[in-house]
Amino acid sequence: MILENTITLLYVEDDPGSRKVMQHLVTRVDNPVDLTMFEDSSNFLPRVEQLVRPPDIFLIDIHVAPLDGFTMLEQLRSHPRFTGKMIVALTASVMSAEIHQLRQAGFDGVLAKPLNFHTFPGLLDRIFTGERIWTVSR
Repeated sequence: MILENTITLLYVEDDPGSRKVMQHLVTRVDNPVDLTMFEDSSNFLPRVEQLVRPPDIFLIDIHVAPLDGFTMLEQLRSHPRFTGKMIVALTASVMSAEIHQLRQAGFDGVLAKPLNFHTFPGLLDRIFTGERIWTVSR
């Protein structure tokens, strides 16, 4: 059963270790989380459309195959069902030029990988409130 104040989160990540870390980290946030994880981006949009409850927040690894994070972002932004949803990039590429590229593409924020065990739950709580996070600290 999903509680009314539960945040639905979709995490697209091809690294099994990163998915395991995320599974643990979402248990440490203040809000209840209904987490769905995709281990690749094949048939991305049809799979998202089939979810019973559309995600409130998308956390997307930029370097996933077959569709990269930018392609998934474009698909979500052009779909009326996902208008206004928070889409946050996760990447190990955190040079200022890359951060600028993510902003220009239309992401609502970026989180540096690897995720910091101590700071991530607080950052996710801030994203839940609609804050755009552009952090590159690890």
